Amino acid sequence: MIITKTPFRMSFFGGGTDLPEFFRENGGAVISTTFDKYCYVTVRHLPPFFDYTTEISYSMIEQVKAIDEIDHPAVRNAMKMLDMHELRISYDADLPARTGLGTSSSFSVGLLNAFYALKGKTVGKQKLAEEAIYLERTLCRESGGWQDQIAAAYGGFNRIDFYADRFQVTPLPIPALRKTALNHNLLLFFTDTKRISSEIQERTKSEIGLHTGDYREMLSLLETAQGILLDNDADLDDFGRLLGEEWKLKSGAGSNITNSTIDELYQRGIAAGALGGKLLGAGGGGFLLFYVRPDERERLIRAMQPHLHVPFSFEEEGATIIHNAPEFYECDGRREA
Repeated sequence: MIITKTPFRMSFFGGGTDLPEFFRENGGAVISTTFDKYCYVTVRHLPPFFDYTTEISYSMIEQVKAIDEIDHPAVRNAMKMLDMHELRISYDADLPARTGLGTSSSFSVGLLNAFYALKGKTVGKQKLAEEAIYLERTLCRESGGWQDQIAAAYGGFNRIDFYADRFQVTPLPIPALRKTALNHNLLLFFTDTKRISSEIQERTKSEIGLHTGDYREMLSLLETAQGILLDNDADLDDFGRLLGEEWKLKSGAGSNITNSTIDELYQRGIAAGALGGKLLGAGGGGFLLFYVRPDERERLIRAMQPHLHVPFSFEEEGATIIHNAPEFYECDGRREA
């Protein structure tokens, strides 16, 4: 039995420039971090005592006799990709799916990590990220960028640059006390809405040529934000203000990134003392992230009620295997598929 643990991510700057439709023409980059909310994938060989050959448990339960019968596209294609058979797969998570935290990509990374471990193989973070991108974007044909899979695999607080056919991950050496202060000044709230990211990304992809200037300006903000993070003498509050500038650009760069409900919640946060913030992920719902000074934290939390405040801490590990134990089944005959 294999159990993998894969973090979720939050992206601060550059979201959208990780779309191949943009970075293959203009280059791209994001600043993001992973944090201590995870998805867990358990994979084991299915004992040969059932009238089905594969069982998958997530928001529903699938029991099938052939891989092509699997409804879940990532599971179906990953099993074909790595030639996996006769498995019991289960998914659990600390936060709900379809909420802007890269949950589907964390699942893909965790699933591939588990499959390799079940084969007795160790896979590096770069290969894990590359194969998760290939799984989602090519085999599953889901629209979207590359940042989620990379962040989930590598973990940590990074700058990720995108080139024509490759990426580069650079950990940001933020001074420890400054990083702790940033973590304390960021508050995460659930908007109570979910959405399918790939559908929003498909619209964003079709409109990206109309907003090239906005995305280039986002890259300029990213450079400024990185300088603030790494300079102990810079005002950290300026990072929060830049988040607000990023959100203005991002919300104007697509027709379905925000809506009246999200706008009202965002303005409520600003009125309660937040210096800036943004909706995480592709848009349309999920989690709002705000930057607030310490003396305004409780005021902001009260103002956002009844929306759930989710405390978090940055994490550094990325995708890990937390349980790896062999299983053996001795049978006189093979099960018929």
